[in-house]
Amino acid sequence: MPMGHTATQQAGSGGLKATEHRLANGLRVVLSEDHLTPVAAVCLWYDVGSRHEVKGRTGLAHLFEHLMFQGSAQVTGNGHFELVQGAGGSLNGTTSFERTNYFETMPAHQVELALWLEADRMGSLLTALDEESLENQRDVVKNERRQRYDNVPYGTAFEKLVAMAYPEGHPYHHTPIGSMADLDAASLEDAREFFRTYYAPNNAVLSVVGDIDPEQTLAWIEKYFGSIPSHDGKRPPRDGTLPDVIGGQLREVVEEEVPARALMAAYRLPHDGTREADAADLALTVLGGGESSRLHNRLVRRDRTAVAAGFGLLRLSGAPSLGWLDVKTSGGVEVPAIEAAVDEELARFAEEGPTPQEMERAQAQIEREWLDRLATVGGRADELCRYAVLFGDPQLALTAVERVLDITPEEVRAVAAARLRPDNRAVLVYEPVQGAEDAADTAEAAETDAEGEAAQ
Repeated sequence: MPMGHTATQQAGSGGLKATEHRLANGLRVVLSEDHLTPVAAVCLWYDVGSRHEVKGRTGLAHLFEHLMFQGSAQVTGNGHFELVQGAGGSLNGTTSFERTNYFETMPAHQVELALWLEADRMGSLLTALDEESLENQRDVVKNERRQRYDNVPYGTAFEKLVAMAYPEGHPYHHTPIGSMADLDAASLEDAREFFRTYYAPNNAVLSVVGDIDPEQTLAWIEKYFGSIPSHDGKRPPRDGTLPDVIGGQLREVVEEEVPARALMAAYRLPHDGTREADAADLALTVLGGGESSRLHNRLVRRDRTAVAAGFGLLRLSGAPSLGWLDVKTSGGVEVPAIEAAVDEELARFAEEGPTPQEMERAQAQIEREWLDRLATVGGRADELCRYAVLFGDPQLALTAVERVLDITPEEVRAVAAARLRPDNRAVLVYEPVQGAEDAADTAEAAETDAEGEAAQ
């Protein structure tokens, strides 16, 4: 199959460049040559996440992330891990609301191996997918849910707040982990249909970054991916549009065995990819991004009513982003005192905006985070894929910080005044139940007993 239309563009910051290409089957390819170190990253983003799932079948996107490591036509069992790690590389995959990605960082001379492995499972996973591998990974995902969500303090907070911030029936109402019931209900045919629909070259972006020969790398990509057929059956995600403001405060009190009272909240914020989202990022950085932030200084240092206070942005392109507030109280401090102080600081910020020093510090902090991501071959490969999949242009990854530095203090103040309001948040209040310390002691004793039995 011949190479399809190839467009070459260059945009950069600090000398970073990327070229774009497209195979005849629709696979988009982004290459970024960098000979600073003898390593290279291969990153593959599929345009599928939990927002594409339907009611009753939540968790399929994340389940499939695991199934992709269970073998394909030429690579059986755990072979993907064994081959990459045996060649001196590292690998993983992740799932979000809006995409699923797979990535390897390899010694430069092993890039061809990573490309072959990714192409083999894109083109032939269904030949190896059976009931045994499905059941195996279903159990792995259910255990992951227990370990990360159900059986840890505050573990279901994100899930609860997301469900409140996005109403029933909204594509972002559920988190990528899915529910136990839906994981149990997923059939082998459900999994096969999911793969056929979304794991096609014309629904993916492949980036290769690092110590590469672009011409040779493109030849390998054409050799291994070029014969994989495209698929036109993808259903677009449901509309994620919502009003800018929730219109009232949603609230839930959770009584659980947690170590301290907590106040958590989710605010609806502008969609990713907009100036307003960049302004919101700066606002949350000033308010809760690190130990120099307003909330940390007020609650932790000055009032000493909290042991931790943070405010961050979950950027989303297909629905309103979320501003995530997380405060853990100190000693016997009650949540209403914390909430009153938070609202006082937000109201002051909405009125006055950031000081010049705060603005400079927040922009520098976001710039440093951006530079950290682009400084590694893996981070840059991921950013190039992100902007290609979500915004149609990987070159935007190389200029993202310029847009943040262009935001004015008034834009930051305005987005805070419009969005960081009590009638635009879902609130979760954690109240410890009696016996939390006893339960912790019991668990520690049981762990000690188990270690003793294992030693015998």
